[in-house]
Amino acid sequence: AVTTAIASIILSFFPTARSLAASVPRMPPLADRRASAEFSCSTCAGPAFHRGLSTYRVPMALFELNRARLVEHLLGRLGPDASGVVLLEGGKQRTRYDTDHEPLFRQESYFHWAFGVDVADLYGTISLPEGEATLFLPDRSEQYQVFCGKSEAAEEVRATYGVDRVLTDADLPGYVAGQLKEDGSSLYLLRGPNTDSGNMAVPAYFFGIDAHFGSTCTDSLFPTMQELRVTKTAAEMDLMRYTHWVSSAAHVEVMRSSKPGMMEYQLESLFQHHTYTHGGARHMSYTCVCACGPSAAVLHYGHAGAPNGRLLRDGDTAL
Repeated sequence: AVTTAIASIILSFFPTARSLAASVPRMPPLADRRASAEFSCSTCAGPAFHRGLSTYRVPMALFELNRARLVEHLLGRLGPDASGVVLLEGGKQRTRYDTDHEPLFRQESYFHWAFGVDVADLYGTISLPEGEATLFLPDRSEQYQVFCGKSEAAEEVRATYGVDRVLTDADLPGYVAGQLKEDGSSLYLLRGPNTDSGNMAVPAYFFGIDAHFGSTCTDSLFPTMQELRVTKTAAEMDLMRYTHWVSSAAHVEVMRSSKPGMMEYQLESLFQHHTYTHGGARHMSYTCVCACGPSAAVLHYGHAGAPNGRLLRDGDTAL
């Protein structure tokens, strides 16, 4: 209060000081978001994802920082006056062919990089230039919730993932239209080739998006996110160190347990058991390659056509 009073006295006697104070640039919201996210990552403050016990806590600020970096780089690419909204579509929960069996869901990689959400059937937006993040939830039926559990309320989801707001997917068309009201505003969609597989990242789609065809940009988002995903933040490297530690410990456990007379799939089972039991890692980055003897000559061994099914014999090398 004293500081405020002194400042008021100075401004009353020196009018030029008022104009100077008004001209002093304030920290923009985006820079503030980045600074806050970096601090939260370093202290693991705020919401975090983990699987209980002593498993690693992944701060949601890691993804907030990614979003801030994305907006910064888009503005650098498009110009500081660029405006509009980034729209990403999360992965869909599929069923196995014509059955009602749901294979274990894995999130679409770019969506996960931006939001850290492990739930299916969501959309996410990031506004330009503010960097505000919004998640859009599906309106789950009562029957769905009977089988799959009660859906979290919007406020619970917002608190869990550390985003600015949470709406339903029914709100998405109106929200996007509102973000594109200003002249020159664009709808930024993800489209580009994966250089390993050659497959294309598919742009987000919702019924009615065609009305914004003239405002849609598919040239900038993919190369920007692709470049940012290559350059890891300190928080991402910490997480990678944990996953490498878990994986290395599992490899050691497999080596200790291996002996002639075992099947390759038993080695695979030991690896998966160790990473999940001791590291909380439910997913594998790729299908386990547990190749013994001549099987090691097959680069992608372990797939359905070569399913880690060979007997380990005395003198074999186990890769």
